[in-house]
Amino acid sequence: MNNNFSHWPPNPHYSNQVHNPYHNQLKYSDPQTQQLKHHTLSTVEPIVQYGLNEAQFTSHLHAMREVAAISYLMGRGYDPRTAHQIVESWEENEVFYR
Repeated sequence: MNNNFSHWPPNPHYSNQVHNPYHNQLKYSDPQTQQLKHHTLSTVEPIVQYGLNEAQFTSHLHAMREVAAISYLMGRGYDPRTAHQIVESWEENEVFYR
């Protein structure tokens, strides 16, 4: 697996001086885009909260994989509960086996 994320902008949690080059170029303020933003963020918020809670009991890496997998399955059309159940079924002792 290639873990080279050098093409991504710096994480704002590491510095207060992060510049987003797209900030002023892309203004998505039309109502349809705002609705999409609200729907997207409100849909994933319970999964994010689950991941933050899960990270207290497992590794952060495991929690992020779990949240990413659940979100991916939701993007594929699974409802959140089913997506979560599927991902949990892939675990054995809080570990994903390949």
